[in-house]
Amino acid sequence: MEGCFFGPNFTDVEIESELNECGAKFEKVSRNNLIQQIASEISNNKIIGWMQGKMEFGPRALGNRSILADPRSSKMQRQLNLKIKFRESFRPFAPSILIEDLNDWFEFDAISPYMLFVSDLKQDKRIKSHDVEKKIGLDKLDVVRSQVPAVTHVDYSARIQTVDKSINSIFYQLIAEFKKITGCPMLINTSFNVRGEPLVCSPSDAFKCFMGTGIDILVIENFILYKDKQQKALLNNYSNKFSLD
Repeated sequence: MEGCFFGPNFTDVEIESELNECGAKFEKVSRNNLIQQIASEISNNKIIGWMQGKMEFGPRALGNRSILADPRSSKMQRQLNLKIKFRESFRPFAPSILIEDLNDWFEFDAISPYMLFVSDLKQDKRIKSHDVEKKIGLDKLDVVRSQVPAVTHVDYSARIQTVDKSINSIFYQLIAEFKKITGCPMLINTSFNVRGEPLVCSPSDAFKCFMGTGIDILVIENFILYKDKQQKALLNNYSNKFSLD
């Protein structure tokens, strides 16, 4: 099996029709411009709702119905948990890394295309701090412990997805462009949903989640939607809908 993208996908005509029906404001760009623009936005700490091609089948978002962000940010883990997923701030996120860069960053000598394996971060990517010994409980999360703190758990582990160009070309291109800008060959990848709901499937699902969370930019195929350009009347507050586990 190569990938698990067995769900539905949507044509440009279908996407535009659904977005218009939602009252969305959007622009359509070329694929090259999309990759460059979104990689740049991620490097500037923007959170992206990313919808491409066929929906994933199974328990993981693997780059087709994903929320993406910069793993280098020390604040991103807390921000994603509290403002996007509406769950406890300590929950870790997974890195999606270019397959050829895997061994430079993790103690892992296989592949992990389905985000099912955990590995330790390489020693030279860790940041040692004596402050962690002074911290208790959740306060340990405030200690920056690696070059990619948003995807590094307290024990220096991460649950990895390796991204192969032959399996998911556009997701690979996006991470490669982010690497070109930042030198970092990975992105935070978490499922495009809020706690208590399944992955978004359709463009209208994606827009609803976009407008009810702290996602900054929504990308559906070659269509880009900026939160600050949307009608404020369409905003909705997901956080009132869910209580913590």
